[in-house]
Amino acid sequence: MRLQGKVAIITGAANGMGAAEAKIFAQEGAKVVATDLNEAKLNELVEEIKASGGEAIAVKQNVTSEEEWKALVRKTVELYGKVDVLVNNAGIASVKTMDNMEMSEWNAVMDVNLNGCVLGMKYCIPEMKKAGGGSVINISSIGGIVGMAGSSPYTAAKGALRALSKSAAVEYGKDKIRVNSVHPGIIVTPMTAPSMETAMPYYQAHTQLPYMGDPEDVAYGVVFLASDESKFMTGAELVIDGGWTAL
Repeated sequence: MRLQGKVAIITGAANGMGAAEAKIFAQEGAKVVATDLNEAKLNELVEEIKASGGEAIAVKQNVTSEEEWKALVRKTVELYGKVDVLVNNAGIASVKTMDNMEMSEWNAVMDVNLNGCVLGMKYCIPEMKKAGGGSVINISSIGGIVGMAGSSPYTAAKGALRALSKSAAVEYGKDKIRVNSVHPGIIVTPMTAPSMETAMPYYQAHTQLPYMGDPEDVAYGVVFLASDESKFMTGAELVIDGGWTAL
């Protein structure tokens, strides 16, 4: 019960890494507020958590909406009294380079992958201050550390999220609020599935382990950052990439 008594908001929780995080958080004793646009999948997840003895609620949310963030945090505090943990997990993929995309595509990726995280911190951090501290975990990517061909908007957003996490760690450290970023490599999720067949040789060439990652591989790292076991970690980058960035 590494997260016993903690209240955690996890965005993008309907599938992939977010769903794995929600399940393991609940197993470790957290009260989970799981959000996503996919309400049907979200409800299935929450029912599964409850059937296993965990506590969770589902909230349909567009992370790019400031009003929805306000409502989400208000609902969480009304129900559970506080916010201890924010996992900014929601994200969308992009396979566009700068010379073959519309600015609307660029802005869409920035809105979800960066601005949605900014809004989450903007409205959760004040509640963490009231609670005497907290942990923000921003799910970035190895694309936020090294260049990745064919995904300029995605890597730009994830790189900005990495830098933002460090700045927020400095700004809110004295409030006992820790802000860390997580940088997954190639994790087999619904978001990466479309590229697996064509890009697998590229993925295998860069991943040093002889297999790709599973959502649970990331989720356990996120649990560590949410727990008091990592109480002296802030502004750090937790890389879970099978050795991609070791090259």
